[in-house]
Amino acid sequence: MSMTLYAAPLSSATPVVHALCELEIPHEVVLLDLLAGDQHQPEFRALNPNAQVPTLVVDGAPIFEALAILQWLGDRFGLARGLWPAAEDPARLEALSWSTWAYVTFGSALKRFLQATGARVPEALRHPVQAKHTQDELQGLLGLLDARLAARRFLLGDDFTLVDLIVASVVSYGAHCGVSTDGHAGVEAWLERFHARPAYQKAWAPAAG
Repeated sequence: MSMTLYAAPLSSATPVVHALCELEIPHEVVLLDLLAGDQHQPEFRALNPNAQVPTLVVDGAPIFEALAILQWLGDRFGLARGLWPAAEDPARLEALSWSTWAYVTFGSALKRFLQATGARVPEALRHPVQAKHTQDELQGLLGLLDARLAARRFLLGDDFTLVDLIVASVVSYGAHCGVSTDGHAGVEAWLERFHARPAYQKAWAPAAG
């Protein structure tokens, strides 16, 4: 099986790089210069009409959207390594629920927060009331996550899975953007365990450069 990941440093493709490292899957990485507009080249748009990373090409067939890629990797490669629950395992339902929660529920609130506060957003479009509202919403969601982690080391139990990778990647990005995890001790301890993984440090190594 041939696998090529189109990515950009420190982008939404990085969790996919991390997953490929965790799974130890042979693959090629093609880095795009987003500022130079590489993602708009016709050859790339033929793979992903959204002109975004990540895009994974498997034996010539493309799959895009980070969550879709990560869930597919879990299904295809994660079972054998104990990093994704089997279809008949009730934990599969939790895996799909929490991973989708990260990108859809938490992620959409985070996007609204960034639209109200982000440094790249024109000052005239920033909205302090919306920022406060979404910050409160995100704190409530972190409270739900904290409750989930109160009696377990990882989201599905005692062992790390790709579910933790998916959710922790989004939460970590939120923390980087100003969504505090203070007061959520379970979340903070879980993030420390996540960040200590060798595959995480390898995937995010460009951040230190």
